[in-house]
Amino acid sequence: MSFLLRSARMSDLEPLYEMAKLTGGGFTNLPADRPALTTKLERAADAFGRDEDTLADEQFVLVLENAQTGAVRGTCQLMTQVGQRWPFYSYRLTTLTQHSKELDRTVRAEMLSLVTDLEGASEVGGLFLHPGERAGGLGLLLARSRYIFIAMHRARFADRILAELRGIIDERGGSPFWDGVAGRFFGMSFQDADYFNAINGNQFIADLMPKHPVYIAMLQEAARTAIGVPHPTGRAAMRMLENEGFRYTGYVDIFDGGPTMTAQTDDVASIANSKAAKISGVDLDKGEKAILACGHLQDFRSCYGIREFADDGSIRIDAQAADLLDVSVGDTVWSVAR
Repeated sequence: MSFLLRSARMSDLEPLYEMAKLTGGGFTNLPADRPALTTKLERAADAFGRDEDTLADEQFVLVLENAQTGAVRGTCQLMTQVGQRWPFYSYRLTTLTQHSKELDRTVRAEMLSLVTDLEGASEVGGLFLHPGERAGGLGLLLARSRYIFIAMHRARFADRILAELRGIIDERGGSPFWDGVAGRFFGMSFQDADYFNAINGNQFIADLMPKHPVYIAMLQEAARTAIGVPHPTGRAAMRMLENEGFRYTGYVDIFDGGPTMTAQTDDVASIANSKAAKISGVDLDKGEKAILACGHLQDFRSCYGIREFADDGSIRIDAQAADLLDVSVGDTVWSVAR
């Protein structure tokens, strides 16, 4: 498979824009807006170019490239510390229990509270694979390569990590959750609010949204049933996150009600299990299927391949992977079992 994941460049703007137009809405990290995408690529260039190996408010953008054609066919992003430029808002699902002695009755009311609990965490997001490439495990390569990138640059990421999954979007591109909750206060459609958020951030939510909890029982059924439920196209992504150790703990997106998954960074399976080794051979024909990666920051690359560890801790990999990664004997590669 001649696909590799690499750091994004400014020349990737048009391919990213064309893919953004295919997302179907509710995809804040990949807006179909050239100026916004340009800003993301500029921030990524700054992040890739920063020498200090410390935690800061940065954004990395990676792209999936067909090495034979040069076509960009997917993308993903990593945010190192959310909530630094503007607050990172979520709704948190909580329960209020009340008891009446006179009625001898206990009532439990579920509520949504506006919180910034996840501020300062790292985030993986912006994952999109071109519809024409949704086979052969390329989505898995995109998703898990992000974690190897984190392992390779661990000091630049926080101790907690999150992933937001897109919520339920109807056939018209609207959000039942938005219509039932925040949309009542803003006089904006979900599409307009989502686009504004993608370009300008969500500070307007804090400025205009009532701060008191929202009682779920008072919402319309369509809004209630959307809380914490991923879009049908995101169910596989949710399973992949769960396999990595992420869990849904009651945080939901303030726009579409989709679930926010969280984990301790060092407990994420692909981070904990990835390891670095020097290459002792690039002629392997049979071995363990793996994701292989190399390079620092702007030189980062990853791809599928096969590996075999020697008793001395060195690694042999297949020739195609070595060619895609542009590595040879003596170089260091990171890897994790596929």
